[in-house]
Amino acid sequence: MMTLSLIGIGCGDPGQLTRAAIQAVNAADLILIPRKGTAKSDLADLRRTICADVLTKDTTRIAEFDLPVRDAGEADYRKGVDDWHDAVAAAWSQTIADHTGTEGRVALLIWGDPSLYDSSLRIARRLNPLPKIEVVPGITSIQALCAAHALPLNDIGEPFLVTTGRRLREGGWPEGVDTVVVMLDGGTAFQSLDPDGIHIWWGAYLGMPDQIIISGALAEMGPRIVATRQDARERHGWIMDSYILKRRPEARQHAP
Repeated sequence: MMTLSLIGIGCGDPGQLTRAAIQAVNAADLILIPRKGTAKSDLADLRRTICADVLTKDTTRIAEFDLPVRDAGEADYRKGVDDWHDAVAAAWSQTIADHTGTEGRVALLIWGDPSLYDSSLRIARRLNPLPKIEVVPGITSIQALCAAHALPLNDIGEPFLVTTGRRLREGGWPEGVDTVVVMLDGGTAFQSLDPDGIHIWWGAYLGMPDQIIISGALAEMGPRIVATRQDARERHGWIMDSYILKRRPEARQHAP
């Protein structure tokens, strides 16, 4: 029976790999590296660097494949994602079959952690035959963002909510919380909010040499983040960012 290991590798710094992650990489017979197009070649390069740094045996094979692109024009968001997951699962299955068949240990190096806003586990369960699935946790972008800003995520005894840019833009500030973590924001959804009384901690390319962080009152820092984000995207051809929003006590009292 084949074993598929989903290995969290952190957010860009090879030093974020745990010992368990290094052991799992070395236990693999085959490591899959997805290619996301030339604009995101940095992500594949990092995975190659990790393999070169931590692999201690020369029998492990590395296979690269082109990752299917989600149809952003699909009107039904969930159907678009579902179809995309089917396509990715097919790409995984074909690459595995081409290199190792139905037995052995296969590994995928997962950006951040497989448990948080990552579809690897859902995709893995679409493989046929279904492999034994193992997960090695990694440092998430939320942890890396908090560390970069030396910021405790939650206030004492208070909850926080993790959401997406799309949901923040469509639904506004979530009810019942004063701390919101925003991931997978293809733009700058914070611009849809009334900035009064809101503080932002933003970061892009977290853990990578080109890491950028900005924090401050949203009313002041929002325009600066928008400009910085646009410039960085033009220079790199892609951007991966996240941010934390907090409301001050006086803003909570006047919230609807």
